[in-house]
Amino acid sequence: MILRANCKINLGLDILRRRADGYHDLETVMFPVRGLFDEVEVVRTGTTGAEFLTEGLAVDCPDEENICLKAFRLMHDRYGVDGVRIHLVKRVPFGAGLGGGSSDATAVVVALDRLFALGLSEEELIARAAELGSDTAFFVRNTPQLCTGRGEVMTPFALDLTGMTLVVVKPDEGVSTREAYAGVRPRVPVVPLAERLRRPVAEWQGLVTNDFEESVFPVHPAIRAVKEQLLEAGALYASMSGSGSAVFGLFAGHEKGEELHALSPFVFEL
Repeated sequence: MILRANCKINLGLDILRRRADGYHDLETVMFPVRGLFDEVEVVRTGTTGAEFLTEGLAVDCPDEENICLKAFRLMHDRYGVDGVRIHLVKRVPFGAGLGGGSSDATAVVVALDRLFALGLSEEELIARAAELGSDTAFFVRNTPQLCTGRGEVMTPFALDLTGMTLVVVKPDEGVSTREAYAGVRPRVPVVPLAERLRRPVAEWQGLVTNDFEESVFPVHPAIRAVKEQLLEAGALYASMSGSGSAVFGLFAGHEKGEELHALSPFVFEL
């Protein structure tokens, strides 16, 4: 079984408050980027344990710590699944705020459910995925979702960006989640994110914000420069995704597609 584990972008990201458990309550709308994906192949082997193979972009952790294997161990412990080979073809940049690793993990959970005929409900798949991280649950639904809590509490969010062009730029430098959260200042905005996102995209800039930018940009001016470059190129809206370092821009229409490839290889018609 081969699944496309696509990534996501965050349309707005408000850090509301620090929780007693050390996490933060946040509010964001996650939007799937189906054109940028890893391939996750999961095959039953009839043996025990999991064999893990990877190619493409090198991930910054040992294979045995890869989140795909964490997903297998979770499903093994919960449901007794065993004997698989997982082959990951990595294309989504990591350390980018695009949720690539989270998407890979969810793909493994979904593949194991199907391969072993577990018959898990969407609610159960979301619960298992959420045990692996804050963004993983989103990829079970993989449609625009208003995400709250740590990001695992989801409500479908009607959002149509059809006809626009999305450009995703990954600067050479990365931002760790720990670094991003260390400098954040929680606040509850006067106007909820969902209400701001219902305005036309052309009105989002300066209104739909990512709270991580305030602390990340001074330390990583190259990331700020990418956002400014996208706006100068004509983006109606540009923002850092998640905790960075990827930045994306939304452009009206599809006419500038070839021109925008000069900014990034990741150009997608929505």
